[in-house]
Formats: sequence, structure tokens, C-alpha cells
Amino acid sequence: MTDTLEAPPGDDAAPPTTERVAVLKHRRGSRWMHWINFPLITIMIYSGLRIYKAEDIYAFGIFGWEWFHFFPDPVYDTLDLNRRLARGLAFHFNFAWLFTINGLAYAIYTWRTGEWRQLVPRRRHLKDAWHVLLHDLHLRKDPPPNRGRYNEAQRLTYSFVLLLGFLAILSGFAIFKPTQLSFLTWMLGGYETARVIHFTVTILFCLFFVVHILQVARAGFRNLMSMVTGYEIVDRKVESHD
Repeated sequence: MTDTLEAPPGDDAAPPTTERVAVLKHRRGSRWMHWINFPLITIMIYSGLRIYKAEDIYAFGIFGWEWFHFFPDPVYDTLDLNRRLARGLAFHFNFAWLFTINGLAYAIYTWRTGEWRQLVPRRRHLKDAWHVLLHDLHLRKDPPPNRGRYNEAQRLTYSFVLLLGFLAILSGFAIFKPTQLSFLTWMLGGYETARVIHFTVTILFCLFFVVHILQVARAGFRNLMSMVTGYEIVDRKVESHD
């Protein structure tokens, strides 16, 4: 798929210097599992917050003085989290299985296709990731060189999110079946620690959602469509044959 930029009409019109080319950026499997994960995680976070509201155990404070609960009451009222605990439990557990299956399928897919090489960061990428961050914050003028499909900051972020997904599954099973899976619960530091891990992972997922959406909006419409169609339209210089 190539769309050459035409020069203005005229007898002495200059030949085009660039052409638009559709370049494969995301494979079909990656796209499908990416978009499947979006509603799964959204439903799990919402149903999980409904479960959390039933006890509301975490709060901010210091030296035994409680300042406020993690979520103020207007949040619960706005999101309608004050009732239907049984429905929240049912949705959370059922969609957790779908999330686990999709995650396992993605792990097998990235291993079989070799796409894990595009995601896993290396030690030399840490410095470049810092440079990407400075460039995104407009504190550095020149961006670091792009060595693949994802820049170094994206590699670190996506790898971290995959780790969060793994921790979400492990800690979820640990608090769902603490007796049957007592060894897993023990490995995570006990039931209460597993709950803290699961809750922390949820908050980090929410933060990632916000940053990810902002970054997609910043990258532009072409980047968004590449996750839908698999192809990204890029401008490429036309080689001269003189």
C-alpha cells in the first residue's frame, strides 16, 4: 500500500520527494489480545472497587491518625459502588478467568512469534529510557535513537505492566483461595499482604491507563489506527534514480 504525494500541476513540476507507505507495525494477534484486555481490565477494576467498598479498609494517615479513606464517599456515589456486592464478586471472578486465559495466550504468542524481543528491555536501554522521559517532558531537545518498534521508555513500561498483570493473577488467586492455595498465599507474605499487593496493582493499572491514553493522544491518529489496522502510514523519502 503506497500513496505517493503528487507535486502541483505544471510543465516544470518537480518530482515528488516523499511517498506515504503503509508499514506493518502490530501483528493481528497482538492487536486482538490488546483490545480484548481493555474491556476485561475495565470490568475487573470496576467490580473490584465494588468489592473493596464493602470493607473500605485502606486509608491515609500517620502515627495512628487517620486523615481520610483511600476513596472519598463522592467517588463511591458517582460510580454507584454502594450496593450489589454479590454481582461485583460474580463479575470479578468470571472476568478474572478470561483475563488469565488472555494473558496466557499472549505469553505463548509473544514467545512463538519472537515479539518478546521487542518488549524486554536491556541494561543499555535504561539510559536511553531516561533520555526519552526528558524529551517527552521537553527538558531535552534531541530524542534518543529509536532502535525498534518501541522506544526504551515504552519497553520498560510495557514490561512493567506485564509484570503487574502477573502479580494481579497471583495475588488474586491467593486471596480467592487462601486455603486451597495456601503455599501461594504464604509466598506473597500472607493473606493481608496479598490483598495489599492486589489493591496496589489495581491502582497502578489505573495510573497506567491514564498515562497510556494521554501518550496515544499525543502520538496522533496514525499511531492509534496502527493498533486497529496493524499498519502505520509513514512518510518515506523517494530515492533519486538520476
